Amino acid sequence: MTADAAGTVEIGGALARLRRATGLPVAFGGLVESGRPQIRISELSGTTTAALRSLAVTSGNGLGGKAVALARPCAVTDYSSSRQISHEYDVPVAAEGIRSVVAVPVVVRRRVRGVLYGALRSAQPLGDRTLGAAVAVARDVEQALVVRDEARGLLAAARPEAAGGDQGAAWEQVREAHAALRALAPRIGDPELRAELLAACGLLTAPPRSGGVTLAPRELDVLSWVAAGATNAAVAERLGLRAETVKGYLRSAMRKLGAHTRGEAVTAARRAGLLP
Repeated sequence: MTADAAGTVEIGGALARLRRATGLPVAFGGLVESGRPQIRISELSGTTTAALRSLAVTSGNGLGGKAVALARPCAVTDYSSSRQISHEYDVPVAAEGIRSVVAVPVVVRRRVRGVLYGALRSAQPLGDRTLGAAVAVARDVEQALVVRDEARGLLAAARPEAAGGDQGAAWEQVREAHAALRALAPRIGDPELRAELLAACGLLTAPPRSGGVTLAPRELDVLSWVAAGATNAAVAERLGLRAETVKGYLRSAMRKLGAHTRGEAVTAARRAGLLP
């Protein structure tokens, strides 16, 4: 799946969540087009016409374009009469019959990647609770896109051709990325996305040996960072744990692997197919 296709899937999945979270009957959205200062509305939920489908919204124009240009949420109580926005898109908006609209940008690494819209068919103010719920849904999309970006980079780095002439350095980068992704996984609320991320991490390790050692998720998280060269203190900071807790997980992993040192534990884990 391409980056754009993955992003479109995330936008589409977010629309139903946005409607549930905000109570708004209409939601739509799309991604910023590569190399162009505009978003393309590709996903619709709760609409009764196709007037908004494939609409290209230029940065700075209309409500969504304003959200893109400012990289912050924007809302209007009555779209057609609002003086806060330009009106290049009044015709398709009127055709869909929407009045009150909120547009929330999806921002990843300070770059707007897309916009989520929620709308009412009546002109009434959208309260702080509604706006906050819409923003929370956009944040979930941002987190999902970050994870997908990291996973793609990780898998790309793992390919033999990516290593070039310095495979040792390339694999160190893979191991650090593997550890970072495992540290990120527990913070993902969506269980399907969390499982997808962990499965992507698993693609970088060798097939587990039959009857081999099994480590608990946190033991593997700790050992992943140890393999990347992190100290116990650094591992604790990365995983949001106390240093003593990290030591406990490391001791447990070493015991299961039959290792007496950190280095032996990492080597044994790699031989068992638990680490890249």
